[in-house]
Amino acid sequence: MLWSVLKIIAFVLAVVALTFGVGYLMESSDVLLVTVAGREFALTPLSGVIAGLALLLAVYLVLRLLGLLLAVVRFLNGDETAISRYFNRRAERKGYQALSEGMLALASGEGRLAIRKAERAEGYLKRPELTNLLVAQAAEMAGDTAKATQTYKKLLEDDTTRFVGIRGLMKQKLVAGDTDTALKLAEKAFMLKPQHGEVQDTLLRLQAGAEDWAGARQTLAAKLKSNALPRDVHKRRDAVLALAHARDALAEGQIEAARKEAGEANRLSPDLVPAAVMAARMAIEEGKPKVAAKVIRKAWDAAPHPDLAAAFAGIEPGETPAARLKRFRVLFARHPDDAEVKLLEAELNIAAEDYPAARKALGDLPETAPTARSLTIMAAIERGEGSEDRVVRGWLAKAVTASRGPQWTCEACGHVHANWQPVCEQCESFDTLAWIEAPQSESALAGTAQMLPLIVGALEDRSNMPEVEATVVEDAPAPDAEPVIVDVDSEAEEQDRDPHAPGHMPPDMGEVSEQVESEETPRATAN
Repeated sequence: MLWSVLKIIAFVLAVVALTFGVGYLMESSDVLLVTVAGREFALTPLSGVIAGLALLLAVYLVLRLLGLLLAVVRFLNGDETAISRYFNRRAERKGYQALSEGMLALASGEGRLAIRKAERAEGYLKRPELTNLLVAQAAEMAGDTAKATQTYKKLLEDDTTRFVGIRGLMKQKLVAGDTDTALKLAEKAFMLKPQHGEVQDTLLRLQAGAEDWAGARQTLAAKLKSNALPRDVHKRRDAVLALAHARDALAEGQIEAARKEAGEANRLSPDLVPAAVMAARMAIEEGKPKVAAKVIRKAWDAAPHPDLAAAFAGIEPGETPAARLKRFRVLFARHPDDAEVKLLEAELNIAAEDYPAARKALGDLPETAPTARSLTIMAAIERGEGSEDRVVRGWLAKAVTASRGPQWTCEACGHVHANWQPVCEQCESFDTLAWIEAPQSESALAGTAQMLPLIVGALEDRSNMPEVEATVVEDAPAPDAEPVIVDVDSEAEEQDRDPHAPGHMPPDMGEVSEQVESEETPRATAN
């Protein structure tokens, strides 16, 4: 602001000084004598000033002619644009000024103004590789998708701007939800610049979403080669892609390919639970139980998981509960304080009808870390020990509002999946599923909590009815009854596990879970 004021003051002073100077020269009667080549010229002061200005103009014209002569010499020496640059210098200055103003307008969010400045710059510069990019980005900011698309297509005509045009069109297709076209454009952009980080990530995500596992592994290898990905992360994601390929091969009946890819996935990431489970099941089918046990134990060392326990149970599907409990002790010893180990040991003791041992194994989990699973196990223990029906139902009532415990949850969007998937079915993010406890909705918990007095009250009323008591006694397990053993099919999916396997309820707990479902039904109806 101060600098502008100073410039205005200086301009006014210069005009005043010039006015006084011209007036003085016009009133002066002195004569100016100028000698040129032996001849004298008598000039008035005003004529002398005019002659000086004419001399300056002549010098300027001479310099311009010399510049033109120099441009002609450069043209004759092979510089084809020398003469055009000479005549377009003024236009270039205006063009670059308009271009800089357009970039500033784009940065400040004025899309329409940026388009006008870019079009003006194009009129002066005739450099579409510069101005078209500004026009396209400004059109996107202004919401003019058609103009942006048209401009991006113009960028495809020049080799230097083809990548920018393809990338711009790719992003437009992604916003529009046209993933098929976006995938083709991403592949072309990747061919032009295979080390471009954004294109690599976009292509990998689109290939995973399209279940192009082989292509995704190539893209992942390119990320590793360009140092855009740590080696340990690459091995983990490569294992995820190999496992996804193995699943598809198994679904198509390609057993050998599935076995090879599952083994590769387990080799790359031994702690990847789904890969370990699939590799173990394939080894069981092949008649290699020791290999399966080794794979499961290695994954179990990283973190206990119910799917690993179910696969370990499938190694000996016909064993008795007591034998199974004994065989599982090798897993118990590796993480004795882990919650999953305590739940697993309690379940196997219930299957063996050793309820005091189950209570001891469960410890204080129902109080310190209550989940639907631990509370349901506690209800089964109470029932197995002959507790009153109201006590059993009290634990079940608590299970209604308790957390479901760890589940396959997307770390990007929080969506819960019934089974592990390489790509989140909600946000389509790649390799974001983790075995963690998902956050529960407070509104859902509040609605369930409001129903608890009705549930517990109704159960207490029913517990006082003689016919209900008689039914409970009849349903209670006999002390000497032999437990039912159900074989595990090694080719079955995770939902077809042994009922005595960890993560699944034994016979008594199955009846208890039915009671939980019957108690949740009124709540759903009320909502």
